[in-house]
Amino acid sequence: MVEYKAKFSIVKNCKIGKNSIIKDFTDIYKAEIGNNCKIHSFVYIEEGVKIGNNVIIRPHSVITEKIIIGDNVFIGQNVQTVNDLYPNTKKRAKILKTQIKKNAVIGTGSTIFPVIIGMNSFIAAGSVVTKDVPDYAIVAGVPAKIIGSTKNKEFKKKQKIRDEKKDPRYKKSSK
Repeated sequence: MVEYKAKFSIVKNCKIGKNSIIKDFTDIYKAEIGNNCKIHSFVYIEEGVKIGNNVIIRPHSVITEKIIIGDNVFIGQNVQTVNDLYPNTKKRAKILKTQIKKNAVIGTGSTIFPVIIGMNSFIAAGSVVTKDVPDYAIVAGVPAKIIGSTKNKEFKKKQKIRDEKKDPRYKKSSK
């Protein structure tokens, strides 16, 4: 176990991979974080969480106990995970399985209930995911429903435009 020393963070009994960055004002307890990850400020990660390599978790997200996150996953700002459907202050919670498979993208403001999110899937911003998401699915809404596939040519074209920064929303900054 490694104790990560950040000036304004609590990181206790964690395994943290090489070249991973944990920003200040982050709390992480008894978790495993892979190589080349970036955990932004104001993220809360509970015990038993396993995070793969090359994962980005944006600010104000909560990753609850025992969630498994695969490699190359992007989690947007203010994503909340839920692992107990019937919280009760009188007894220990029944922790349910949540897994986010490799290459998944979870949009800002989404809520993820105990589900399996398939590899290469895309969760639209603001979605509430209450059912398993198949591999390559695009889901959106409250509750989230399948609206497309990341294998779709049009989706791939948009991703390529974004990756090459040819999207008109990318403006060159003037000095």
